[in-house]
Amino acid sequence: MKTDLKTNFKAIIARAYVRIIAANREPSWWFSETLLPILSTAAYVYVYKALKAPPEYTGFVILGGTMSAYWIQVLWSMAAQFYWEKEMGNLDLYMIAPISRMSILLGMALGGIIQTTSRAAFIFLTGSLIFNVSFAVVSFPKLIAVFFLTLISLYGLGMLFSSLFMLYGREAWHGVTLLQEPVHLISGFFFPVRNLGFVVGVVASFIPLTLGLDAMRQLAFKAGAASGFINVNLELSVLAVLCVIFLVTSKYALELMEKLGKKEGRLTLRWQ
Repeated sequence: MKTDLKTNFKAIIARAYVRIIAANREPSWWFSETLLPILSTAAYVYVYKALKAPPEYTGFVILGGTMSAYWIQVLWSMAAQFYWEKEMGNLDLYMIAPISRMSILLGMALGGIIQTTSRAAFIFLTGSLIFNVSFAVVSFPKLIAVFFLTLISLYGLGMLFSSLFMLYGREAWHGVTLLQEPVHLISGFFFPVRNLGFVVGVVASFIPLTLGLDAMRQLAFKAGAASGFINVNLELSVLAVLCVIFLVTSKYALELMEKLGKKEGRLTLRWQ
C-alpha cells in the first residue's frame, strides 16, 4: 500500500515524540544513564593517571564514554525495539499501519538522538569539569560534520539490526549482548584504535563509532593527530559512505525480513 509523504512525516514525529516525552517521565533513568556511565569512565581515567599516561588520554576516555551512550541507545532502544514491540503485542499494529516501516525507525532515531544527547552532554560536561580536560579544536566545521555523520551512520546500523530483531527476536538479542564488550574493545572507546594495529582498525571501521571517535579525537585535542588511525578527511569520506550503505541496506533488509516474517509467521509471540 502506497502512502503519501505527509502521513509518513506524521508517523516520524509521533514516534519521536514518544521517545522524547517518555524518557523524561522516569527520573531513575537519569541515574542509570548518566551517573553510572561517569563512574565507569572515571575508572579508566584513574588507570591512565596511575600509569602516568599523556594528559590527552583523559580526554580520550571522556569522549569515548560520552559516545558510548549513543552506542548503547542504538543497540537497546533502536535495534531491539521491534523485539520489545513484539513482546508487547504492538508489532502487528505496525505491520498493518498504512505507513513505511522506515518512518517508524526514523522517528525512533530522531527521538533517540534528542533523548541521548541530553544524557551524553551531561556526561561530557561533568567528566570534562571534574578531570579538567583541555581541548584544542583544530576545525569546528569538521568536528561537527564528523559528529553528525557518525550519528547518521550509527543509527543507520541500528535500523539494519532492527530487521534482524524483528525476525529472530531473542536470538538476535543474545548475539548483540555477546558482542557488546568486544565492540567496546575493537572500536577504541577508551583508547586510540591505532594501538590495535592497522588490520584490526580496518575491520573495526565498519562500526561507525571507530572512525568517528578517532576523527573527533584528532580534531579536538592538540596531540590527537599523533595517535590518529588515518587522515581525518579520509575518515569523513568513509563515514559518508557508511551513512549511505547502512540506510539503503536497512531499507531493503527491513522489507525482506518483513516479507519473510509474514510468510513464516514470525511476527507474533507464538514463535518465541
